Amino acid sequence: MKTRTSSFISGLVVVVFLVGGTLTAQGQWEGGAGESGAEGQLPLSKVVLFTSGVGYFQREGTVTGSADLDMYFKTKDINDLLKSLVVQDLDGGQVTEVTYSSRDPLTRTLKSFAIDLTGHPSVAQILAQVRGEVVELLTSQRIIGTVVGVETRPSGEHTADTYLNLMTDGGIRSIDLAEVRSLSFLNPQLQGELDQALSLLAESRSAEKKRVTVGFSGEGNRRVRVGYILEAPLWKTSYRLVLGEEEHFLQGWAIVENTTDEDWRNVSLSLVSGRPISFIMDLYRPLYVPRPKVELELYSSIGPQRYDEDLGLAGAVPEAPMAKQRMAESRAMPSAEPMYEEEDFDLSQGVATAAQALEAGNFFRYLIQHPVTIPRQESAMLPIVNQNVEGRRVSIYNRNVQAKHPLHGLKLKNTTGFDLRGGPLTVFEQGSYAGDAQIDTLSAGAERLISFAIDLDTEVAVSSRSVPETLLSVRIVKGTMISTLSMRAESTYRIKNSDNRSRSVLVEHPLNPDWDLTSPAKAEETTRSSYRFLVEVAPGKTEELLVAQERQIDRSVLLTNINDNQITFFLSARNVDRRVRQALEGLAERKTALSQTVNQRKGEERRINTIHREQSRIRENMAHLEKDSDLYKRYVSLLDEQEDQLEEALERIEDLRIKEQRQREELDRYILSLDIP
Repeated sequence: MKTRTSSFISGLVVVVFLVGGTLTAQGQWEGGAGESGAEGQLPLSKVVLFTSGVGYFQREGTVTGSADLDMYFKTKDINDLLKSLVVQDLDGGQVTEVTYSSRDPLTRTLKSFAIDLTGHPSVAQILAQVRGEVVELLTSQRIIGTVVGVETRPSGEHTADTYLNLMTDGGIRSIDLAEVRSLSFLNPQLQGELDQALSLLAESRSAEKKRVTVGFSGEGNRRVRVGYILEAPLWKTSYRLVLGEEEHFLQGWAIVENTTDEDWRNVSLSLVSGRPISFIMDLYRPLYVPRPKVELELYSSIGPQRYDEDLGLAGAVPEAPMAKQRMAESRAMPSAEPMYEEEDFDLSQGVATAAQALEAGNFFRYLIQHPVTIPRQESAMLPIVNQNVEGRRVSIYNRNVQAKHPLHGLKLKNTTGFDLRGGPLTVFEQGSYAGDAQIDTLSAGAERLISFAIDLDTEVAVSSRSVPETLLSVRIVKGTMISTLSMRAESTYRIKNSDNRSRSVLVEHPLNPDWDLTSPAKAEETTRSSYRFLVEVAPGKTEELLVAQERQIDRSVLLTNINDNQITFFLSARNVDRRVRQALEGLAERKTALSQTVNQRKGEERRINTIHREQSRIRENMAHLEKDSDLYKRYVSLLDEQEDQLEEALERIEDLRIKEQRQREELDRYILSLDIP
């Protein structure tokens, strides 16, 4: 049983979904896709294809009086349709309701009916569900009564019979169900529930099709319009280019595919060059919020109540009355009037977000000027460009593409006045095939290179070298010496033209953002990844192109870690500032003095080590001698002398350590004091 929601605004734009079908003058939705165009049906009138994987489909027709439109559509399209479809009743009618089959599991839906048909119930099981309902039975006689219950009685050792107990005018009767030839419910609401459940079971056998019903309400004949977005193949383009001298002839074709189950007959077709944002959101699946289960609290009695003290929140304004007031104001607002023109379908009227989206977009539309017919599951090529364009012939050289020869190309300028969508391009010259090319989407007035063949009459040889680093400047900042060096890389392109016609060779050289171009001073063009240099080569001549790039880098070294060789290098360099040179000279003097002190200390330490080794040898020998022998006495004298030498050496080492520490501190203070920009 269907209901109407009469509070819907007249001419309401409703977001719902739709797939092919037909609308008769009586308001019945009949048939399926592929029948549009027949008398009394709602035909497909407009198709707009985008390059983001969707298409807009629009239908227009008439309806008489109030009507419910039953439509069937593919399950995979429901989410796109739920968020995009618009419905309009254009001549004073209104859209009253939109209903559609739930995506809940079939068993869940069947359990919602008064008669549960899940699990293939028998007649006895169905009758057991409707106790208290009035039924009409046909056995050998016609019997009307109220269902009391169903029971089984043994009829044999392993068999039983099922009986229906009815309350009739003559009392309770027990009827063997095996004798019942027909059964019907006299409650029309119960019978309707059973019919709906059976209809749902029939629909469920087609897993790919779902039903939606749109209700229209009004009087007389009225125009209705339906539009929606569905997934659609990308429309594609291909071009043919006939080369001339300064002007060239460009022919473009759009490739359109009708992958639907419906013929497109005499539809208005538009092709949009652009990529509107499109996505799929699951709006069809019912969502249930998990809720906590709270047990009912039972009290045997209510005793005296004790209340906590007020903590100063008594002055807070309760929110509920305000909410009720806002709701009342909302309900009191008058309903909006229909806002559409008689012939124009403008969804941006009164919708701010649509206007913003149009301002943000940068689309170009190809409107096919004549009605288009494309049968279902077929494709078509439609002409969209047929005019002269400008273009300069060049040979394009990129050593990463072809190391020896450049490619025949064209600097194509889009002088058509509208955007050209990217696609393959077949080139013809002097009545024959010249090669294939590919272009990206080209805006009106923009230029783009295309290449279509190898230029065998032109040869290019490339040699590269790196120039040794050059010191540009040196500065000292708080004890750190920073030297700025220049690095230079050169590539020489030697271009030979063996043809009897001149060549305009466009050389592509890799662009590195960390390097600056120094030669030539400026490139003909600069792209995201390369420089382009134009070289004119006369017939039979050879030209050279030098491309030089430089880069400056800074290298840092702590003056405490700098060695003598580095100091010598910077002192001999020409680009070192006089103040830096003086600072390095002072550093060298202090480092030399410190080094001398360190060497002296180490010399004394080596001397002590030598004396210790000699003493060890002497004592070892003395252990094997008689104490009154001359050699033993000589060893004793040597040990006395060495002890004196050790004392003197230790005193000198201590003095040298103190001197070394003082010189290090002085060197550190000197280094930290240096700040020469």
